[in-house]
Amino acid sequence: MDTWRKSSYSGEGDGNDCVEIATSPTRIAIRDSKTPTRATLTFPTPAFTTFLDALKAASHHRAG
Repeated sequence: MDTWRKSSYSGEGDGNDCVEIATSPTRIAIRDSKTPTRATLTFPTPAFTTFLDALKAASHHRAG
């Protein structure tokens, strides 16, 4: 699971700082792109999916 990719919200180019994500069938890992050797947050895939769904719902709630 060590194939990291930058968030699509980071924008164009290498100079943007944001989060990176790595996935496997059973877990999702997130790290800060500015300090990739520091702490990594790791979640079971179902828990991360629930987290994203809650963020999307909150975003729609604020927009409406």
